Amino acid sequence: MEPKSATQVPGYPDIQAEDIRTRWAWVEPSVWSERMLAALERGLKGGKWFSLIDKVYHPSNLKSAFAKVKANNGAAGVDRQSVEQFDTDAENQLDRLQHQLQTTVYLPHQVRRMWIPKPGSKEKRPLGIPAVRDRVVQTALRNVLEPIFEAKFAEHSYGFRPGRGCKDALRRVDWLLKCGYTWVVDADLKGYFDSIPHDKLMDEVGKEVADGRVLQLLEQYLKANIMDGLKEWPPEKGTPQGAVISPLLSNIYLNPLDHSMAEAGYQMIRYADDFVILCRTKEEAERALAKVQEYTEAYGLDLHPDKTHLVDATQKGGFDFLGYHFERGYKWPRKKSIQKLRDTIRAKTKRTNGRSMECTIEDVNRTLRGWFGYFKHSHKTTFQDVDGWIRMRLRSILRKRQKKRGRGRGSDHQKWPNAYFTELGYYSLVAAHTSAYQSRRETY
Repeated sequence: MEPKSATQVPGYPDIQAEDIRTRWAWVEPSVWSERMLAALERGLKGGKWFSLIDKVYHPSNLKSAFAKVKANNGAAGVDRQSVEQFDTDAENQLDRLQHQLQTTVYLPHQVRRMWIPKPGSKEKRPLGIPAVRDRVVQTALRNVLEPIFEAKFAEHSYGFRPGRGCKDALRRVDWLLKCGYTWVVDADLKGYFDSIPHDKLMDEVGKEVADGRVLQLLEQYLKANIMDGLKEWPPEKGTPQGAVISPLLSNIYLNPLDHSMAEAGYQMIRYADDFVILCRTKEEAERALAKVQEYTEAYGLDLHPDKTHLVDATQKGGFDFLGYHFERGYKWPRKKSIQKLRDTIRAKTKRTNGRSMECTIEDVNRTLRGWFGYFKHSHKTTFQDVDGWIRMRLRSILRKRQKKRGRGRGSDHQKWPNAYFTELGYYSLVAAHTSAYQSRRETY
């Protein structure tokens, strides 16, 4: 049997359909044909995308969008309709959305605001929760828009992008530090998601998209009223954290900064609104910071005055990035990351819990395995300290059961040695780190 010949993309004889599908495997196939993907790579005549709204409300796209919303689950919006309730009548619900979008009568509900704790802090941050129906449409809209802008995003942007993540950004930071880029601009955008100017954001979207109905739909989401308890108001700026479309919009708005810094020769690593710029000298770092300040002033953003500074990473003090602390050639979890872990472990190791030690350790292990998966590149003393603290918590439970007060200490180490907890299945971070280090195949 002769091998099946490769299929060429119509209008692009040098591009094979199978190859381009492989490169863009994550896109929604009901929206993005091989020819559209080829146009993404080669450039579009006229430079802008027209006639996209029909792809947003295409039944297959809406169905795929709901599947993603269902997989993420999440809380109900202001209409109190849960994902499960939407699912019981999904076919009719999606048909209704398709009709409303097609006939231009669709209007998003208000966004329900919740306040959630900041990790390692007593402060809280706002979270916007759109209704399930609106999350479906936002996801369908993202399926259409994301590839357009993904083709334009800078290489050093890692947050909320297909096939990229925190570990990629951390790997880049680690490599640059080892190459001598040790002067760091540690920048913080003050209330970024809540401060993006709507008009300037829409201008950035409009540079690539010319479909007026898509732009109108996007603007409706930006201007949807916020409901916080009994209070309701229209947002003057910002895009709510929690909305499906917000991560994409946040990347779109910072994309000019990404390219501006790259063109100027600066080594910037960005994950959403969290970024650092690594330089070889203090003077270079000062120039880089000045360039960031020019951008933020022009784009209506603010650098946090207390959290933005220059750091010599070879000296005591260092800097934090994506949960890690970098200092003098070493890295370990930042204080808030350790505090968050301890808070989680405390909740699982209360002295009054009635579970067996085996069950308690099994519960603790679930947390430790995930935590180690992210922080396994920390300095080895990190794991000794955390292991010791957790075993102290476990010994304190055993002391309580023997009618003794206080934390596990002194002779408790002989009564319940480390081996005792190992036999019960405790996931030792020290042992896990030793195993990973010896294999030398572990990477970020």
